[in-house]
Amino acid sequence: MGKENKKEEVKEEQKEQQEDKVIDTLANKRDGQVKCPNCGASEITPNPKTGKLRCNYCFTEFEGKELNKEKDIKKLKGRTKGIGTSDIKEDAEKVVTLRCGGCGAEVVIDLEHATHARCHWCRSILESTSKVENGAVPDSILPFKTEKKEAQKLIDNFVGKRKFFANPNFRREFTSDNIMGVYFPYLLVDANCHATFKGEGEHLIRRYTVGSGDDEETRYDADAYKIERDFDLAVDGLTIESSSNKIDKSDKTQTNNIINSIMPFDTENCIQYESNYLVGYTSEKRDLNIDNIEEKVETELKDIARHTIQKENIFYDRGVSWKTEDFKVVGTQWMSAYLPVWLYSYLEVKGSKKVLHYVAVNARTNETMGSVPINKPRLLLVSTIIEIVFGFIGLFLFLVTNTDADDDPSMIFLLLLLSGFIYYGIMYSKYRNQGARHVYEKETKNEVSNLKKVDDLLERRKGLKSSTISNRNDNKLEGESKKIKK
Repeated sequence: MGKENKKEEVKEEQKEQQEDKVIDTLANKRDGQVKCPNCGASEITPNPKTGKLRCNYCFTEFEGKELNKEKDIKKLKGRTKGIGTSDIKEDAEKVVTLRCGGCGAEVVIDLEHATHARCHWCRSILESTSKVENGAVPDSILPFKTEKKEAQKLIDNFVGKRKFFANPNFRREFTSDNIMGVYFPYLLVDANCHATFKGEGEHLIRRYTVGSGDDEETRYDADAYKIERDFDLAVDGLTIESSSNKIDKSDKTQTNNIINSIMPFDTENCIQYESNYLVGYTSEKRDLNIDNIEEKVETELKDIARHTIQKENIFYDRGVSWKTEDFKVVGTQWMSAYLPVWLYSYLEVKGSKKVLHYVAVNARTNETMGSVPINKPRLLLVSTIIEIVFGFIGLFLFLVTNTDADDDPSMIFLLLLLSGFIYYGIMYSKYRNQGARHVYEKETKNEVSNLKKVDDLLERRKGLKSSTISNRNDNKLEGESKKIKK
């Protein structure tokens, strides 16, 4: 009987983990008026200075409602999700009619372009939250904190440092007056995970040289250890783009990595979705479902686990080679969210080639990043002049300098000879920032618990040629290259 009861318990637990637990994050919200708690007026707008809603009649400010979600990540089992993460239904109604709760008038909302509208009679805000269950309405929103004037200064300063080599058309047409406040759609993931990593680590004992002259080589002696790390990991607020044309950061026609790079947001301050926060701003709709990105999320969670546990491996200064990585996601919690960005965009057209450049400001942290189109002929000209001048200097010094084995300046000469190429690369990187990205593996909040460690000395390895352990992988990333499911 005992074994049968245990089997039933296991089956019940597996069943619970397979079935999604849905949280009604929009509970107690009804279509119609959102009234001022002080005077009852419905003319309400957001105040970016405080992140609160403000009544335009009595000027009372009040906060949105706290987001309904599981706070203890360590309790998560299976998949929990907010109602706003439900699958996008392409065949759902695109146009709905809502009855105003203030005056009884009927107002039509085109869901292709908005999830809310204002009654043209009594000016009440009407929402589609209870009318449409096709994932069009997010669970939460993070209000704008940075005002437009402040964002303009940040963008002006960013572009101002990059005008010399900027495309002439861009320099002529650029103005931060036309920047837009945009709410972009994201999926926020909390995860309860367990990881067991097993492998080898090396600790440097000494570094020395063998041979002489041109045959001189560096060698290393190191102690090798068998190591194991078994631990629980709670990840708080992994943030993933939920727009298909923004999550692809490899697309060279759109500098999507710029928008990605201004993360993280302080998502712990997200509140229940309230359409009044959208007044004065634009927004984009989510078009990716959980199933489209779940594998990518699990891969990024594993990256976070691998990089977080590096803190426990500082002793292994030559790195770690994990032989086996057993990573399990015990439970996840998914919430859809609107996150605020001030955005300047510029379309560069060169014949049939078009590139969309962005300069973006995180409207919570003021983190600013951008891509500025380059005047390549000017950059090539300046780089060529630098190459010629410093190349001749390097060649001259190489010919007239008396060198010996103890003081070999050949590296300095090489840098001088390549100075033009180096300058071009530095400037191109400064203007385009193609390598900029959100360092999710380090910047996502997480907590390690129940850590169990094994560190057993294996052997001393002598005469090693590499400066790091063979097959080092404790710092690898897999989530960056993981494609989404279509």
